[in-house]
Amino acid sequence: MEVDKELPSPIEFRLDPGSGVPTYLQLVQQVEQALRLGYLKQGDQLPRVKDVVAGLAINPNTVLKAYRELEHRGLASGRRGQGTFVDGALPMVGLREQEALRRGLLRWMRTATAAGLDEEGIVALVSSALHDLHAENEEVVA
Repeated sequence: MEVDKELPSPIEFRLDPGSGVPTYLQLVQQVEQALRLGYLKQGDQLPRVKDVVAGLAINPNTVLKAYRELEHRGLASGRRGQGTFVDGALPMVGLREQEALRRGLLRWMRTATAAGLDEEGIVALVSSALHDLHAENEEVVA
């Protein structure tokens, strides 16, 4: 009996063509998000270039550019003939804390929606609040 040695990647990429973010950066951001949320860990294999190309109908050079950027950031490394693997880590909050934060965020989003905000309004408000948080943190450091 032959065993398939190639396990599927724990991440599947998706694209938002209306985001204004270059395709390769969307892939990089998704890997970073998966690392922060614990969906990816060191040693996990990223999707093969040919699978990403087939699934998203994008140029292979775009996927290669994303993987090179992940290598540059110290988050992945290519292994000749085997693929690209997660090689680094990003700060991560524990799963229990993440779930509690997610539930609180969903409650807030429901309240924001009930108050009349659409998705773009929620994104704008969150972006504004993040900007304020960064400004506060810079004041504390200074």
